[in-house]
This record gives sequence, C-alpha cells and structure tokens, in this order.
Amino acid sequence: MKIAHSNTLHPDFPHRRARRPRGDLKAFCGVAATSLVVLAAPAYAQNNANDRNDLLVVVREQKDLLARQAAELETMKARLDAIEANAVEHAATRQQPGPAPAAMTAQARVATEATPAMQGLPAGSGLVPFAPQLVPPGPADASVAMARALAAANPAGVTTKWGAGAPIFRSADGSFSFKPRGRIIEDVSSTVGSRYDGRNITTTGARALRLGIEGAVGTHFIYQFEMDFSENTADVVTAYVGWRNHLFDKLDYDIRFGHLVNDRSFEGITGSDSTPFHDRNVVANAIVPQRGYYGLGGQVRIFGPTWHFSTQLTGDRIDGDQRVADGRTVIVRGHWNPVKNDGNIVHVGAWMFDEHLSSAQRNLTRGTVIGGRFNGALRVQTGALDGGTGTTGYGAELGGYLGPLWIMGETGHRTARRLDAPSFQTRASSLSGGYFLTGELPPYNPRTGQFDQPDVKRPVFNGGTGAIELTARYETLRFSNIPTPGEGWETTLGVNWYLNSFTRVMFNATHWNTDNQGGAYIGPDDGETYATRISVSF
Repeated sequence: MKIAHSNTLHPDFPHRRARRPRGDLKAFCGVAATSLVVLAAPAYAQNNANDRNDLLVVVREQKDLLARQAAELETMKARLDAIEANAVEHAATRQQPGPAPAAMTAQARVATEATPAMQGLPAGSGLVPFAPQLVPPGPADASVAMARALAAANPAGVTTKWGAGAPIFRSADGSFSFKPRGRIIEDVSSTVGSRYDGRNITTTGARALRLGIEGAVGTHFIYQFEMDFSENTADVVTAYVGWRNHLFDKLDYDIRFGHLVNDRSFEGITGSDSTPFHDRNVVANAIVPQRGYYGLGGQVRIFGPTWHFSTQLTGDRIDGDQRVADGRTVIVRGHWNPVKNDGNIVHVGAWMFDEHLSSAQRNLTRGTVIGGRFNGALRVQTGALDGGTGTTGYGAELGGYLGPLWIMGETGHRTARRLDAPSFQTRASSLSGGYFLTGELPPYNPRTGQFDQPDVKRPVFNGGTGAIELTARYETLRFSNIPTPGEGWETTLGVNWYLNSFTRVMFNATHWNTDNQGGAYIGPDDGETYATRISVSF
C-alpha cells in the first residue's frame, strides 16, 4: 500500500504556530483536511487496485506450482506401483517355482531352488546350528537346506561374516563360500606317584597345530582340507570333496571322497578340540583299525530328523606304502535319538568295522594311552606282535543329557587276526559325565551324534563368566590272548572353562593303574597325572 504519500507533509506540521488570527484556524484546518482527502483518495484507489493485481498473479503462480507437484506425485505413484508389482511377481515365482527361463539370472535360480528347502528354518537365517547350544556349522558341514536358504538370503554384494573364530566369505549369489580352519591345542602334563622314576616326569606338547580350509560351490559341492604340524612334520589329516542333497522330505545325504576320519565311537568321531577330557577315551583309542583314525576312500552319510547312518570304504592312510596294494577297511555307524527336545536328549549308537591289512602293515603291536597322552611312558602295552592279517571291531553307545547334566557310556571289542597264532583280543569300556555350572546345555550335535563346539552365551571377552563345566570319567582297558597281555584303568576329574565359543582352558586330574606283562614298565603300577590345556579352534 502507498498511502505513505501523505508523509509529504512536514512532520512538524501539527505543532507549528500559525501567524493567522485564531478565528481563522478552524477554517484553515477544514480546507486542509478536505484537500488531503481529495489528494489521497485517487492514490489509495490506485494502490488498492495494484494490490489486487499482484494477488491474482501470486494465486495463478501457486495454482501452476500445485499442478506441477500433483503431476510429479502421479508419476512417482506410478513408479512405486510398478516396483510393487514386480516384487509381488518375483515372490510368486519363488513360492511356485517352475521351469526357469533361459534369461533367468543365477541369483534368481538359486533363490527359486532354495524355497522348498527353507521349510522349518528361520527366514533368512542361512547357516543355523544343529542345536541351540552349538555354534553354526561351517560351509562344508551345513545341510543342503541351510546352503539353499543362505543363497536365497544373500541378495547383493560379497559378504563376510565372523563365525566361531574365523571369517566366512560368501559370494553375492550364494554360489561360493569359503572359511579358513585351524586349531591350536597346547598341553602341560605332570605325573607323580609311580614306582618307576621314568614315569614321574613333566612334559609339554601340542595336541594339535592345524591349518586348513573348507568351502562350498553352489548348494551341493563341498570340500575341506586340513594339515597338522604338531610334531614338527606336515601331516595331512582331513582332505575331501563331496556332494550333498535331499533324498526325500526331511531326509538328506552327503557323499565324500578323500582322506576321511572314521565315523566310529562317540568320542572317536568327536574332534580333538571338542572332547570333554584331555584325550579321547580308551574305546576310541583302542577299538580302532590298525591303520588308525584316517583312511583314503569314500563315505556315504544319510541324515534323518532324529538319526544318522554312515558307511565308508577306505584304503590306507594318504601317506601309505604305495609299492604294495592298500589294505581295505569298511566302517558303518548309526545313532538314534528316541527322545529329542529343547532340554534333553537320549542317544543310542552302534558301530563296527572290518579291516584287511596290507602286506606292508603286519605289525599289531599296541601301546594305548592311559593316564596322559604326553607321558610316553604311560601306556597299556602288548609287547611285540607280528603276523597280522586283519582286524574286526564293534561297539555300542548309550547316553544323553538332561538340562546341563550329561552322561555317556561306551563299550567295544576288537579282534586282531594273526598268521599261525590265536587272535589278539581287546576290550574297552568308558563311563563319563559332566555338568555345566553356568547352566548351558551340553554341546551335543544331534545331526551326527557327537560333541561339537558350544555356543557360549556370556563370553569372558564381553564381560561375562564364560561357561564352566565339571567332568568325571572312569574307563578300563584289557589286552588278552597274547603272550604278554596288559590291562589298566583310570579315573579322571576335570574342569573346563570356555572363555568363548572357540577358546577353552582345561584341567584334568587322573588316578591311573597299569599292569603290563611286556614293555619297559612291567607289573602293577599306579600314580597320578595332572594336566592343563589351553586351546583355540576356528
């Protein structure tokens, strides 16, 4: 508004004294007021009209702006509708897989294939543990359902996830996964009380110094390779390639070829980083093929919801004498969980093996650990035994857990056939148990019937207490039907402190008794062995 034109009058005008007579003041003021109105009215009217024109311009501009914004909103809505329609179509394709068109991407094919196998798995879970108290398996040990679910849940970018002590690398489409593996297990052992000074010694040693890899190509092809350096030599342990898939609903299988560990005995198949004591029991160590824990060959495993069955055919170890024909070993094992729920499990297992020895391997001499692995003088011994042609062994397992308490019993028998001599007999039994003071469930793997790495809920490195387990074991061993028989037994009390899922400190106190008729330490003897271990496994 431009009414301010009236300010052309002198600002002091109302306060000036007129030089005219007082009587003329009213007349003068009236004339001035009339003149002011006459002069101001046209300007006010003109300014008011200008204001209306300006307002109309602003209104038209706002109308145009609103129209443009409405058009942009319609465009954005159309784009969102198109995106949602594509998403719905893609979801429908995954839920009802059909023949894949040639142009379908590898990622889409993996996602389509994954959907049926994801039934019963958490959405997008990928690798999940076989039991709540376990860490998730590695790429080579996962089920095919987990592998498919993982492929479908990884939409873009190479991913790296920190697993139990080591990273797991996965490609964007889930077709490739890779994980380094390793173990560092170091012991200190001290023996006292023997009547032989040669047995009362303190020793140190590395139970395992392993380094390896495992991985998967697609959802079916798997591989694993691992070497051990614990005796300052490079020793190949696990080395295989394999294939996994479904047979029927809730029924999986895998086939593996390579240097394989025996699926034999509960503690025999449990890894050295997962045994609840410093060493495996006498059933695992004595009722064993003469070639040992590993052989080069093939294995088939079938997995059901509450059981598994395996069979394997192998030759000698990977470093066997290749100037003569290999020996042959057939091993079968199965386990069943007649009771299986969140808080308790019952385990029933059985196994057997039959071995035909190579002509390069006729020696049947045995010296089985009793009272401590790293005291080489503590063994139940047979004396020299030659002329072996083969071995046959079998065993049974019974145990389970109820909350944090677990119990496992094993027994086994082995017959070693000899040329022109009676068969060498071995009998072994073990009863062990444990209790987690911190409330964790025992690290039992229901897929394969063995102990595995636990999932520690309150790691020490995060300010927690870790997991604390008390253990106890009694076991007996007897060699018979040979010129120099031997026998022994031991009782062990122990405590395991899991700092996290892959770091553990162990202490075992063992009272042992041996009665050898051959070897360097003949006759009855007993004593105590105290052993401490620290281990890291990934």
